[in-house]
Amino acid sequence: MLSSIRNRLILIGVLMAISIFSLIPRDVTTRVRGADGAMKDTTIRRVPLKLGLDLQGGIHLALEIDESRGQVQDRAGAIDRALTVIRTRVDEFGVAEPLIQRVGTDRIVVELAGIDDPGRAKQIVQRSAFLEWRIVDMQDRFKDALPSIDGALTRAGVTAAPGAVAAVPSAVEQLLGVDSAEGDTTVAADSAAESTELADQPRPLSSHLFNGQIPGEFLVLEESYPYVDSLIRLEPAQRGIPRGFDLVWGMEPTSQGARTYRALYAVENRPIITGEVISDARATVDQVTRASVVQFTLNRSGGRILRRETGQHINDYMAIMLDGRVNRQPPIIRSQIYRNGQIELGGAPLREAEDLALVLRAGALPAPVVIVEERTVGPTLGRDSVEQGRRAAGVAAVVVLLIMAAYYRAAGLLAIAALIFYVLFTLGGLASLDATLTLPGLAGFVLSLGIAVDANVLIFERIREELKLSKTPRSAVDEGFQHAMPAIIDANITTIVTAAFLFQFGTGPVKGFAVTLIIGIIASLLTAVFVTRTFFLIWLQRRKAVEGLSI
Repeated sequence: MLSSIRNRLILIGVLMAISIFSLIPRDVTTRVRGADGAMKDTTIRRVPLKLGLDLQGGIHLALEIDESRGQVQDRAGAIDRALTVIRTRVDEFGVAEPLIQRVGTDRIVVELAGIDDPGRAKQIVQRSAFLEWRIVDMQDRFKDALPSIDGALTRAGVTAAPGAVAAVPSAVEQLLGVDSAEGDTTVAADSAAESTELADQPRPLSSHLFNGQIPGEFLVLEESYPYVDSLIRLEPAQRGIPRGFDLVWGMEPTSQGARTYRALYAVENRPIITGEVISDARATVDQVTRASVVQFTLNRSGGRILRRETGQHINDYMAIMLDGRVNRQPPIIRSQIYRNGQIELGGAPLREAEDLALVLRAGALPAPVVIVEERTVGPTLGRDSVEQGRRAAGVAAVVVLLIMAAYYRAAGLLAIAALIFYVLFTLGGLASLDATLTLPGLAGFVLSLGIAVDANVLIFERIREELKLSKTPRSAVDEGFQHAMPAIIDANITTIVTAAFLFQFGTGPVKGFAVTLIIGIIASLLTAVFVTRTFFLIWLQRRKAVEGLSI
């Protein structure tokens, strides 16, 4: 008997030690793949029993491939690649224990708990971050095609927007003022002459365009930008664009004099190189201009391609495009460019540059994605949920313990002591599985607490029946545990099977409930059948001459 009790206590002590160890926060070193593709060691702080989205606040996003800009041939492959890119971005963003998973065949679910800026997180997750370098229209082929494009638009019934031609002189005056300050008025003067010569002809598109300072660049008044953008998307305009060229807008409007303009660029539709060859990107502040910039480094193959291509385009202008927009005015290629470069963000805050560097390191999405479902949980609501969950669990535990102590007396106190171990084993099991505690998980925990008490009730009632048959206390305890065991095991196994189905076919919150319920049932079986019986054995060992049980 003593040997049996000693072995039981040793096993209980080992389980306690494992549970406590699982609940201690600690640093864990893992190997992850860096931006350059090499594996490196990264140390992270492992916090057990992390709170889920509904308990600490955060954002839930459901994403799908956006086919409004063109059909995607391989949707399944695009979803798989997008899943990898988004997971890398979120890991770089630093969100602890995110949930990123594929749901069905065409949807990605992202849950980020504990974030302070949901808008920033949405932008990082959704941004395409497709970077490419293109040569601008050095031969002014689009400019030469403007009369035929105007004619095609006119024949299609498109006329110049009211006031477009009248706005030309004032716009040209502003351009003249700015250009003369820089010592170059030729381009603006040419624009004025052309505007005068063509003023009496229908010019739906060209009446809104003013020559810029470099080949292939045109300026549009910011208030005319939406109208011009709609014009160049029309089929007659698209047919008139010279083959091998695209029209792309500048990323931000610029001010010249008292007017604000948006740049429109004619660029080659074949990129020199894309952002797929970027091996690293870092945000910094230019020491001279104090502007936020992203400095990037290409891998070896990308560096060779860029060096070869830029060597063939000396004195040409090269547009750096991000997500289909030109970043700043294209620079001129003075010499071959190797592996390093930078993207200027002007007056944008450094955090925006850091976010851009992050998505460039993670890579571009294979296709644009759109948010089809969004739920945001504020931290205040999360704290309220935690407080209400704790209150509910506490009230349930206190009521159960009082009933057990009042109804089963000393035996009830033994069951209460065993329930303390049940709580420790359950929390330790969840922590060892790196589980995230959610509100449904708390419900599963409270439910498993009731199941643990139910097992004790079955045992105690069976012991009472044995005592009524004039059995000795020791014999009644042995018989009670033995005869109650089949009913306890059957009931708990059927509940575990049900919870397993919930885990397999349920969504996030349901899975959390199922995991907590399964771990709790296993812990309740262990405490009711093993720990409680150990306590009975110790009690009977110390009171060998006891005539009855307080039960």
